[in-house]
Amino acid sequence: MKKSQRLRWQAAAIMTAAALGVAACSSSSSSSASSSSSSSAALTASAPGITPTTITIGSHQPLTGPAAPGYSEIAPAANAYFQYVNANGGIYGRKIVYKYLDDAYNPTTTSSVVRQLVLQNGVYAIFNGLGTPTHLAAVSFLTSEKVPDVFVASGCTCWNQPSLYPQTFGWQTDYVREGKILGQYVAQHFKGKKVGYFYQNDEFGQDGVKGLDYEIPSSTVVSKQSYVPTNVNIGPAVAALHAAGAQVIVAFSIPAFTALLKLYTLKLSYSPTLVVSNVGTDPATLGGLVQAFAKQSGATVNGSALINGIITDGYSPPVGDTSNGWTALWKKVHDQYDAKAPFDGNVGYGMEVAYTFVQAMFKAGRNPTRASLVSAIEAGLPQGPVSAPFAYSSGDHAGVTGAYIGVIQNGAIVQQGSVLVTDTTATGPITTFTGTEQQAPASGVPSASS
Repeated sequence: MKKSQRLRWQAAAIMTAAALGVAACSSSSSSSASSSSSSSAALTASAPGITPTTITIGSHQPLTGPAAPGYSEIAPAANAYFQYVNANGGIYGRKIVYKYLDDAYNPTTTSSVVRQLVLQNGVYAIFNGLGTPTHLAAVSFLTSEKVPDVFVASGCTCWNQPSLYPQTFGWQTDYVREGKILGQYVAQHFKGKKVGYFYQNDEFGQDGVKGLDYEIPSSTVVSKQSYVPTNVNIGPAVAALHAAGAQVIVAFSIPAFTALLKLYTLKLSYSPTLVVSNVGTDPATLGGLVQAFAKQSGATVNGSALINGIITDGYSPPVGDTSNGWTALWKKVHDQYDAKAPFDGNVGYGMEVAYTFVQAMFKAGRNPTRASLVSAIEAGLPQGPVSAPFAYSSGDHAGVTGAYIGVIQNGAIVQQGSVLVTDTTATGPITTFTGTEQQAPASGVPSASS
């Protein structure tokens, strides 16, 4: 949710060239966790994927395909943090072994690689499987096999169904909450303006639109246009937004399609304000894509300059904030274990979610079972590096409960105002988070007692 920056841009540019030529606290409260958390207990092979020396987990990731630009950095960054933890004592002495396989953002491939990881590689858990349409192809199988399915790299509210998917947990701010927060900003700051939507036509985009519709008056929404990630010709959609007179476009799109949206508006000499969900706005990724795609059409542009002013949101410290202790930690890990990757928001994301997994494993106990990991998360996890609390409980498997508004300026997302928290209902208020964000531990590894 990796390759060199050059390969990222090259692969994405090839994908889009045709379209541009024509016109996105200690142990668990469960008995199984608490009984194995004694500091003197011998380490055992307590579950599939758990040996006295290792914890093997797996994932499906878009290392190639339409979602690869930017997202292909996430798993290597998470693995870099796991290597850092392994070098600093591991999880009760065990080292994390992370196997992530390429699904090319293709649900059929996702189903195949997840089965391989579970049935052939014998992983303990599936960690941070990336993508809404892709992970939906695997979640029922993981449920039937009772495999922990933790911290899906997608904000779909579908992961928060404990009765249907008892082992599955979201992690990032879900798209309905995100849509509400972005929608409130649009309603307050662009009152009277004509608004258009541009979204991926699956649960990702549909959840986002649901949240937007809760906050933006329907009378101001003049056009709703969708895309599918297998068709890069979004010219007709952008033309429809232009024809409808949309002065603000709110997008729930992956980075490649955010870049295409920007370039097609330029091609039409159309300059709406862009408000784009977090997953589609990492500045380094987006600026590079804009530049690469424009080059395929024979134009030379400054991609970073063209994305200045895009409004977005965030739920963790921006990687451009070098004074933040979490950013300093991720930079340290990046430089030691993942130095070939750009240091951007995708790398930060991978390390943040890996940190949360380490927190959960410490809570799951010294000799964890699959059930004890689920119980540990349901008992609640510390906020760690994210900007708002997690929702985790036995009845709620959603992740981060809020976000802040940000604006892209000079290649970085700059936070605007306070962190906001909300729920997924139409009437739930959006309020300012009044808690205290946590500081990074000096060791860079969460404590077993946290």
